[in-house]
Amino acid sequence: MTGPHAQRHQMSNSSSITHFLLLTFADTRKLQLLHFWLFLGIYLAALLGNGLIITAVACDHRLHTPMYFFLLNLSLIDLGSISVTLPKSMANSLWDTRVISYTGCAAQVFFFVFLMSTEYCLLTIMAYDRYVAICKPLHYGTLLGSRACVHMAAAAWGSGFLNALLHTANTFSLPLCKDNALDQFFCEIPHILNLSCSHSYLIEVGLLGVSVCLGFGCFVFIVVSYVQIFRAVMRNPSEQGWHKAFSTCLPHLAVVSLFVSAVVFAYLKPPSISSPCLDLVVAVLYSVVPPAVNPLIYSMRNKEIKDALWKVITGGFF
Repeated sequence: MTGPHAQRHQMSNSSSITHFLLLTFADTRKLQLLHFWLFLGIYLAALLGNGLIITAVACDHRLHTPMYFFLLNLSLIDLGSISVTLPKSMANSLWDTRVISYTGCAAQVFFFVFLMSTEYCLLTIMAYDRYVAICKPLHYGTLLGSRACVHMAAAAWGSGFLNALLHTANTFSLPLCKDNALDQFFCEIPHILNLSCSHSYLIEVGLLGVSVCLGFGCFVFIVVSYVQIFRAVMRNPSEQGWHKAFSTCLPHLAVVSLFVSAVVFAYLKPPSISSPCLDLVVAVLYSVVPPAVNPLIYSMRNKEIKDALWKVITGGFF
């Protein structure tokens, strides 16, 4: 088999690139197999957890509410996002290779950006759902009717799709003339931009900047929503109010915090502390960990989800 050093070669332009080389987690065969089995366990746990939540929400009529409708969408996104990155990384470790095709890399970038953008939009919508449920309960049915929920979910998916289409088309239209090795275990836009030999990459940097600004706006909206939620709970410190806030808001807040903190650190950390190893760990934190732990976070304090999941596990719906 051709070694990684032999696979590395210089490219005169992007048209001559037929594949990229992904970053490996380990150099020795034993550690490669350990990586494969570790990621396989995480992947199966994510498939099981998100699959159970999707089944529970779909089958239990008590969960046919806006909050669980958005949670079902979140689980679908998590299933998709972890399936974009992990299977290829596991396959490369199993077969002792680093190669991903040019087309495969473009597809990976598109679906990763699509699903990550959609997830962030959806987390923003879920914050609004909790705000209306706790701060404006009498208007909940009006502001978050079935049609409104479908429109908001469609807007999130549509926004993610357009964002991914724009970034992917712009990134892969750049001339790439440097090394074809990416310092990441999956295809990611910043690492592809590092291979560009043209100042045209500044257009994509500008687009990423616009996306960051929009993302910051969503983050501010989420923070303001939760400030209002906890102010409302403090004004009416009943046991029922506290239970509703803790059981439905804290899991969502935990998911948002994990997602945003990892992404912000990955993209905004100072270059002085950047290293391939650190980039690899942070990438795992925002691309692998959230889809695997989100089902656990949402089911820990939520009795309705626990009951529905128990019915799924014991066959109570069938």
